[in-house]
Amino acid sequence: QVQLVESGGGLVQAGGSLRLSCAPSGSISWLIAMGWSRQAPGKQRELVATITTGGSTNYADSVKGRFTISRDNAKNTVYLQMNSLKPEDTAVYYCNYRRSFAPYDYWGQGTQVTVSS
Repeated sequence: QVQLVESGGGLVQAGGSLRLSCAPSGSISWLIAMGWSRQAPGKQRELVATITTGGSTNYADSVKGRFTISRDNAKNTVYLQMNSLKPEDTAVYYCNYRRSFAPYDYWGQGTQVTVSS
């Protein structure tokens, strides 16, 4: 079973930056998109950013202009560059890979991002 391995989370002061990475432990074929979601304590998981295999990106309004999603096609790795971080960005961040065929979704185990004021 292929797993998604996330890294790059941590503690940062408001205004700082972090870069999250997500890579599969094995080969995943028929990918159509990758994305990042987050879940803060007591809140529902929300979609933060997505990128398709064609390179089209989409962002939640709350992170537009501050976060950038990118991918390395050769490594099937997806990144989330987070700048100008705010305390409200504090959450567990999850990467997600979506396929054309079942199993349709793979999820990472989550990485904690904490932004102090």
